[in-house]
Amino acid sequence: MFDFQEELKKLPNCPGVYIMYDEKDNIIYVGKAVNLHNRVRSYFRKNIGRGPQIDKMVSLISRFEYIVTDSELEALVLENNLIKEHSPKYNTMLKDDKTYPYIKVTIGDSYPRVLFSRQMKKDRSRYFGPYTSAAAVKDTIDLINKLYQLRTCNRSLPKECGNDRACLNYHIKQCLAPCQGNITPEVYGERVKKALDFLNGSYQETLKELEQKMQEASENLEFEEAIRYRDLYNSVKQIASKQKITDSDGEDKDIIALAADEKDAVVQVFFVRDGKLIGREHFYMTHVAETPRAQILLDFVKQFYAGTPFIPRELMLQEEIEDVAVIEQWLTRRKGGRVYIKVPKIGSKEKLVELAAKNAMLVLSQDKERIRREEGRTIGAVKEISFLLGLESVTRMEAFDISNISGFANVGSMVVFEKGKPKRSDYRKFRIKTVSGPDDYACMREVLTRRFVHGFEEQKELAEKEMETEFGSFTKFPDLLLMDGGKGQVNIALQVLSELNLHIPVCGMVKDDNHNTRGLYFENKEIMIDRSSEGFKLITRVQDEAHRFAIEYHRSLRSKAQVKSALDEIPGVGPSRRKALMRRFKSIEEVKNAEVEALAGVDEIPESVARKIYDFFHNSGEELS
Repeated sequence: MFDFQEELKKLPNCPGVYIMYDEKDNIIYVGKAVNLHNRVRSYFRKNIGRGPQIDKMVSLISRFEYIVTDSELEALVLENNLIKEHSPKYNTMLKDDKTYPYIKVTIGDSYPRVLFSRQMKKDRSRYFGPYTSAAAVKDTIDLINKLYQLRTCNRSLPKECGNDRACLNYHIKQCLAPCQGNITPEVYGERVKKALDFLNGSYQETLKELEQKMQEASENLEFEEAIRYRDLYNSVKQIASKQKITDSDGEDKDIIALAADEKDAVVQVFFVRDGKLIGREHFYMTHVAETPRAQILLDFVKQFYAGTPFIPRELMLQEEIEDVAVIEQWLTRRKGGRVYIKVPKIGSKEKLVELAAKNAMLVLSQDKERIRREEGRTIGAVKEISFLLGLESVTRMEAFDISNISGFANVGSMVVFEKGKPKRSDYRKFRIKTVSGPDDYACMREVLTRRFVHGFEEQKELAEKEMETEFGSFTKFPDLLLMDGGKGQVNIALQVLSELNLHIPVCGMVKDDNHNTRGLYFENKEIMIDRSSEGFKLITRVQDEAHRFAIEYHRSLRSKAQVKSALDEIPGVGPSRRKALMRRFKSIEEVKNAEVEALAGVDEIPESVARKIYDFFHNSGEELS
C-alpha cells in the first residue's frame, strides 16, 4: 500500500519531474517542478481552489513517482519526452502529429540537387521551410529544376560521369546532363546559387532574365522556346505574388494565438520566413477543460517545438506564459542560435497576433458547427430511432441482407453502425453453406445463427485469456438488429435469438412497392417515420449499405464463377494461365474479343494455346452468361 504522507515527506527540494498513476498503474499526469517538494505536496492540500478537473485527477491518484534533474531545463525536456511517450489523460495534449515539408538543397555535393524532405538533418545541405503544403513544395521544386536545369537523378557525380546515357530530362531541355560531363561544377554551381536566391525570395532577377530570353527567342522565330520561357515567367510571377510581406526585418518568426471554449481549443500558427508569410496551420488541443489560456499556449509551445525540426528566431505569442526564460533557453539549445519569445502590445506585430486569434476562433466556430451538423446526422438520428421504438439507449446497430440470383451463390452481409456512423472494420460477409436455392428466410437463419454463435465463442476466448477489450467484430453484440424486410425477416431473427437465449430488439425496415423504405416494423406493428427526419435518413443509409455490401460480394463470386466456367473448359488453360489472361484483359468479354496475336502476347500463353482460346470462343458457339 502506498503511504502518501510518508512519501510526501521524502520529496526533495530540487527540480525534477513527477508522474501520477491511477489504481490500474496507468500514468494519468506528468508535470515538471522547480521544487518537487513544494509542487507535488500542493496537489494534496485541501481547499486551495484547484478546480474540478484537477480535483478529479487527484482523486484517481493511487501513487506517484519522481525523477530528480540537475536543472529546470532538464526537467522541461524530460517532461516533454514522457508526455509524448505516454499521452497521460489529464495533460493538455497537442492533437496533431504532423511532419512539415522542407526544400533541401544538397550544397555539399559537387552537383547539388533540390529535393523534397520531411526532416531537417544536421548535414551539409541547406533547408528552406517548413511549408504547410506538400503540393506547393513539389511544384516549387519542379519549377526550380526547369528554371535552372538542375539534375534530379541520384547518381554519384562526378564519380559516375559517363557510366550511362543521359536521361529524358536532358533531351527535353530540363537538365544540362552533368552526368555526361557537359558542365563543370563551377558553372553548375552558379545555377545553384541562382536557385538559392530564388528560394530566399529574390524573384526579380529571375523574372528579368526570363523576360529577356523570351523576347530573344521570339525575335529569332523560336516560338516553342519563347512559349517555354513565357510559361516559366508566369509560374515565377504566380509564386512571387503569393509571398506577402509582413515585416521589413526579414526574420524567421512564428505568430501563435488561440481560441478556446469550455471543452476545446484551437491554436493558430502563422509561419513567417525571411519576412514573408509563407503559410499558416491550426492545431487542436485536447484535455483543456478549465485550463487557463496561458497554460494551453505553454503546453502547445513545449509539445510543438519538441517535435518540429525548424525553430524560428522569434515566437510572437498572444499572452504571457510561465517559464519564459527556461523555454527560451531550451529553444536556443535546440536551434543552435538565440531564440526570443515576445508578446507584442502595439503596432503591426500585435495586429498579426490578433489576426491569428481571429483565424483560430473561425476554425473553432466552424468546427463546432460541423460537429453539430454531424451529430444531428449520426447521434441525433440514433436518438430519434430510439425514441420512436421506445428503447432506452442504442449505440451499436447491425443490419443484415441476403443476395442471390435464382438461388445461385447465396450470400449474406452484416454491416455495423456505431453512434450513427458505419464501422467498416466490423462488416462481415457470409457465404451460405446449408441452403441451396432461393430461400431468403433459411439463408437469414443461417447467417444470424453463425454470427451470434461465433460471438459467444469469441467472448469465451476473451474470458479465458482475461482480456478486457473485444478482439473480433463478433464479440460485441448489438443494441438493435435491423432486418432488410418486414414481418417475415423479423420473426426469423426473433426465433434465432430465442433459441440462443438472447434478448436484443429486432426491427424490420419495410419497403413500399417502389422498393423505397416507408417505415419500421417493430413488436408486431408497423411504425411510420417522418421521411424528412434524420432518423429516417439514417435508416435508409443503413439499408442501402447492407444491400450494397451483399450485392458486391455476390457480384465478385459470380464473376469468379464465370471466369472458371468459361476458361477452365479450354484445353491447356489452367489456374496460372487463367490468372495471366485476366491480368491482361480484365474481363471474359475482352478475352473473347482478342485476336490470336494479342492472346499469344500474354506471358505464359504459347501460340498453340492462344489458337485454342480463340477457336473456343469463335467456333464452339460458347455463350457467356
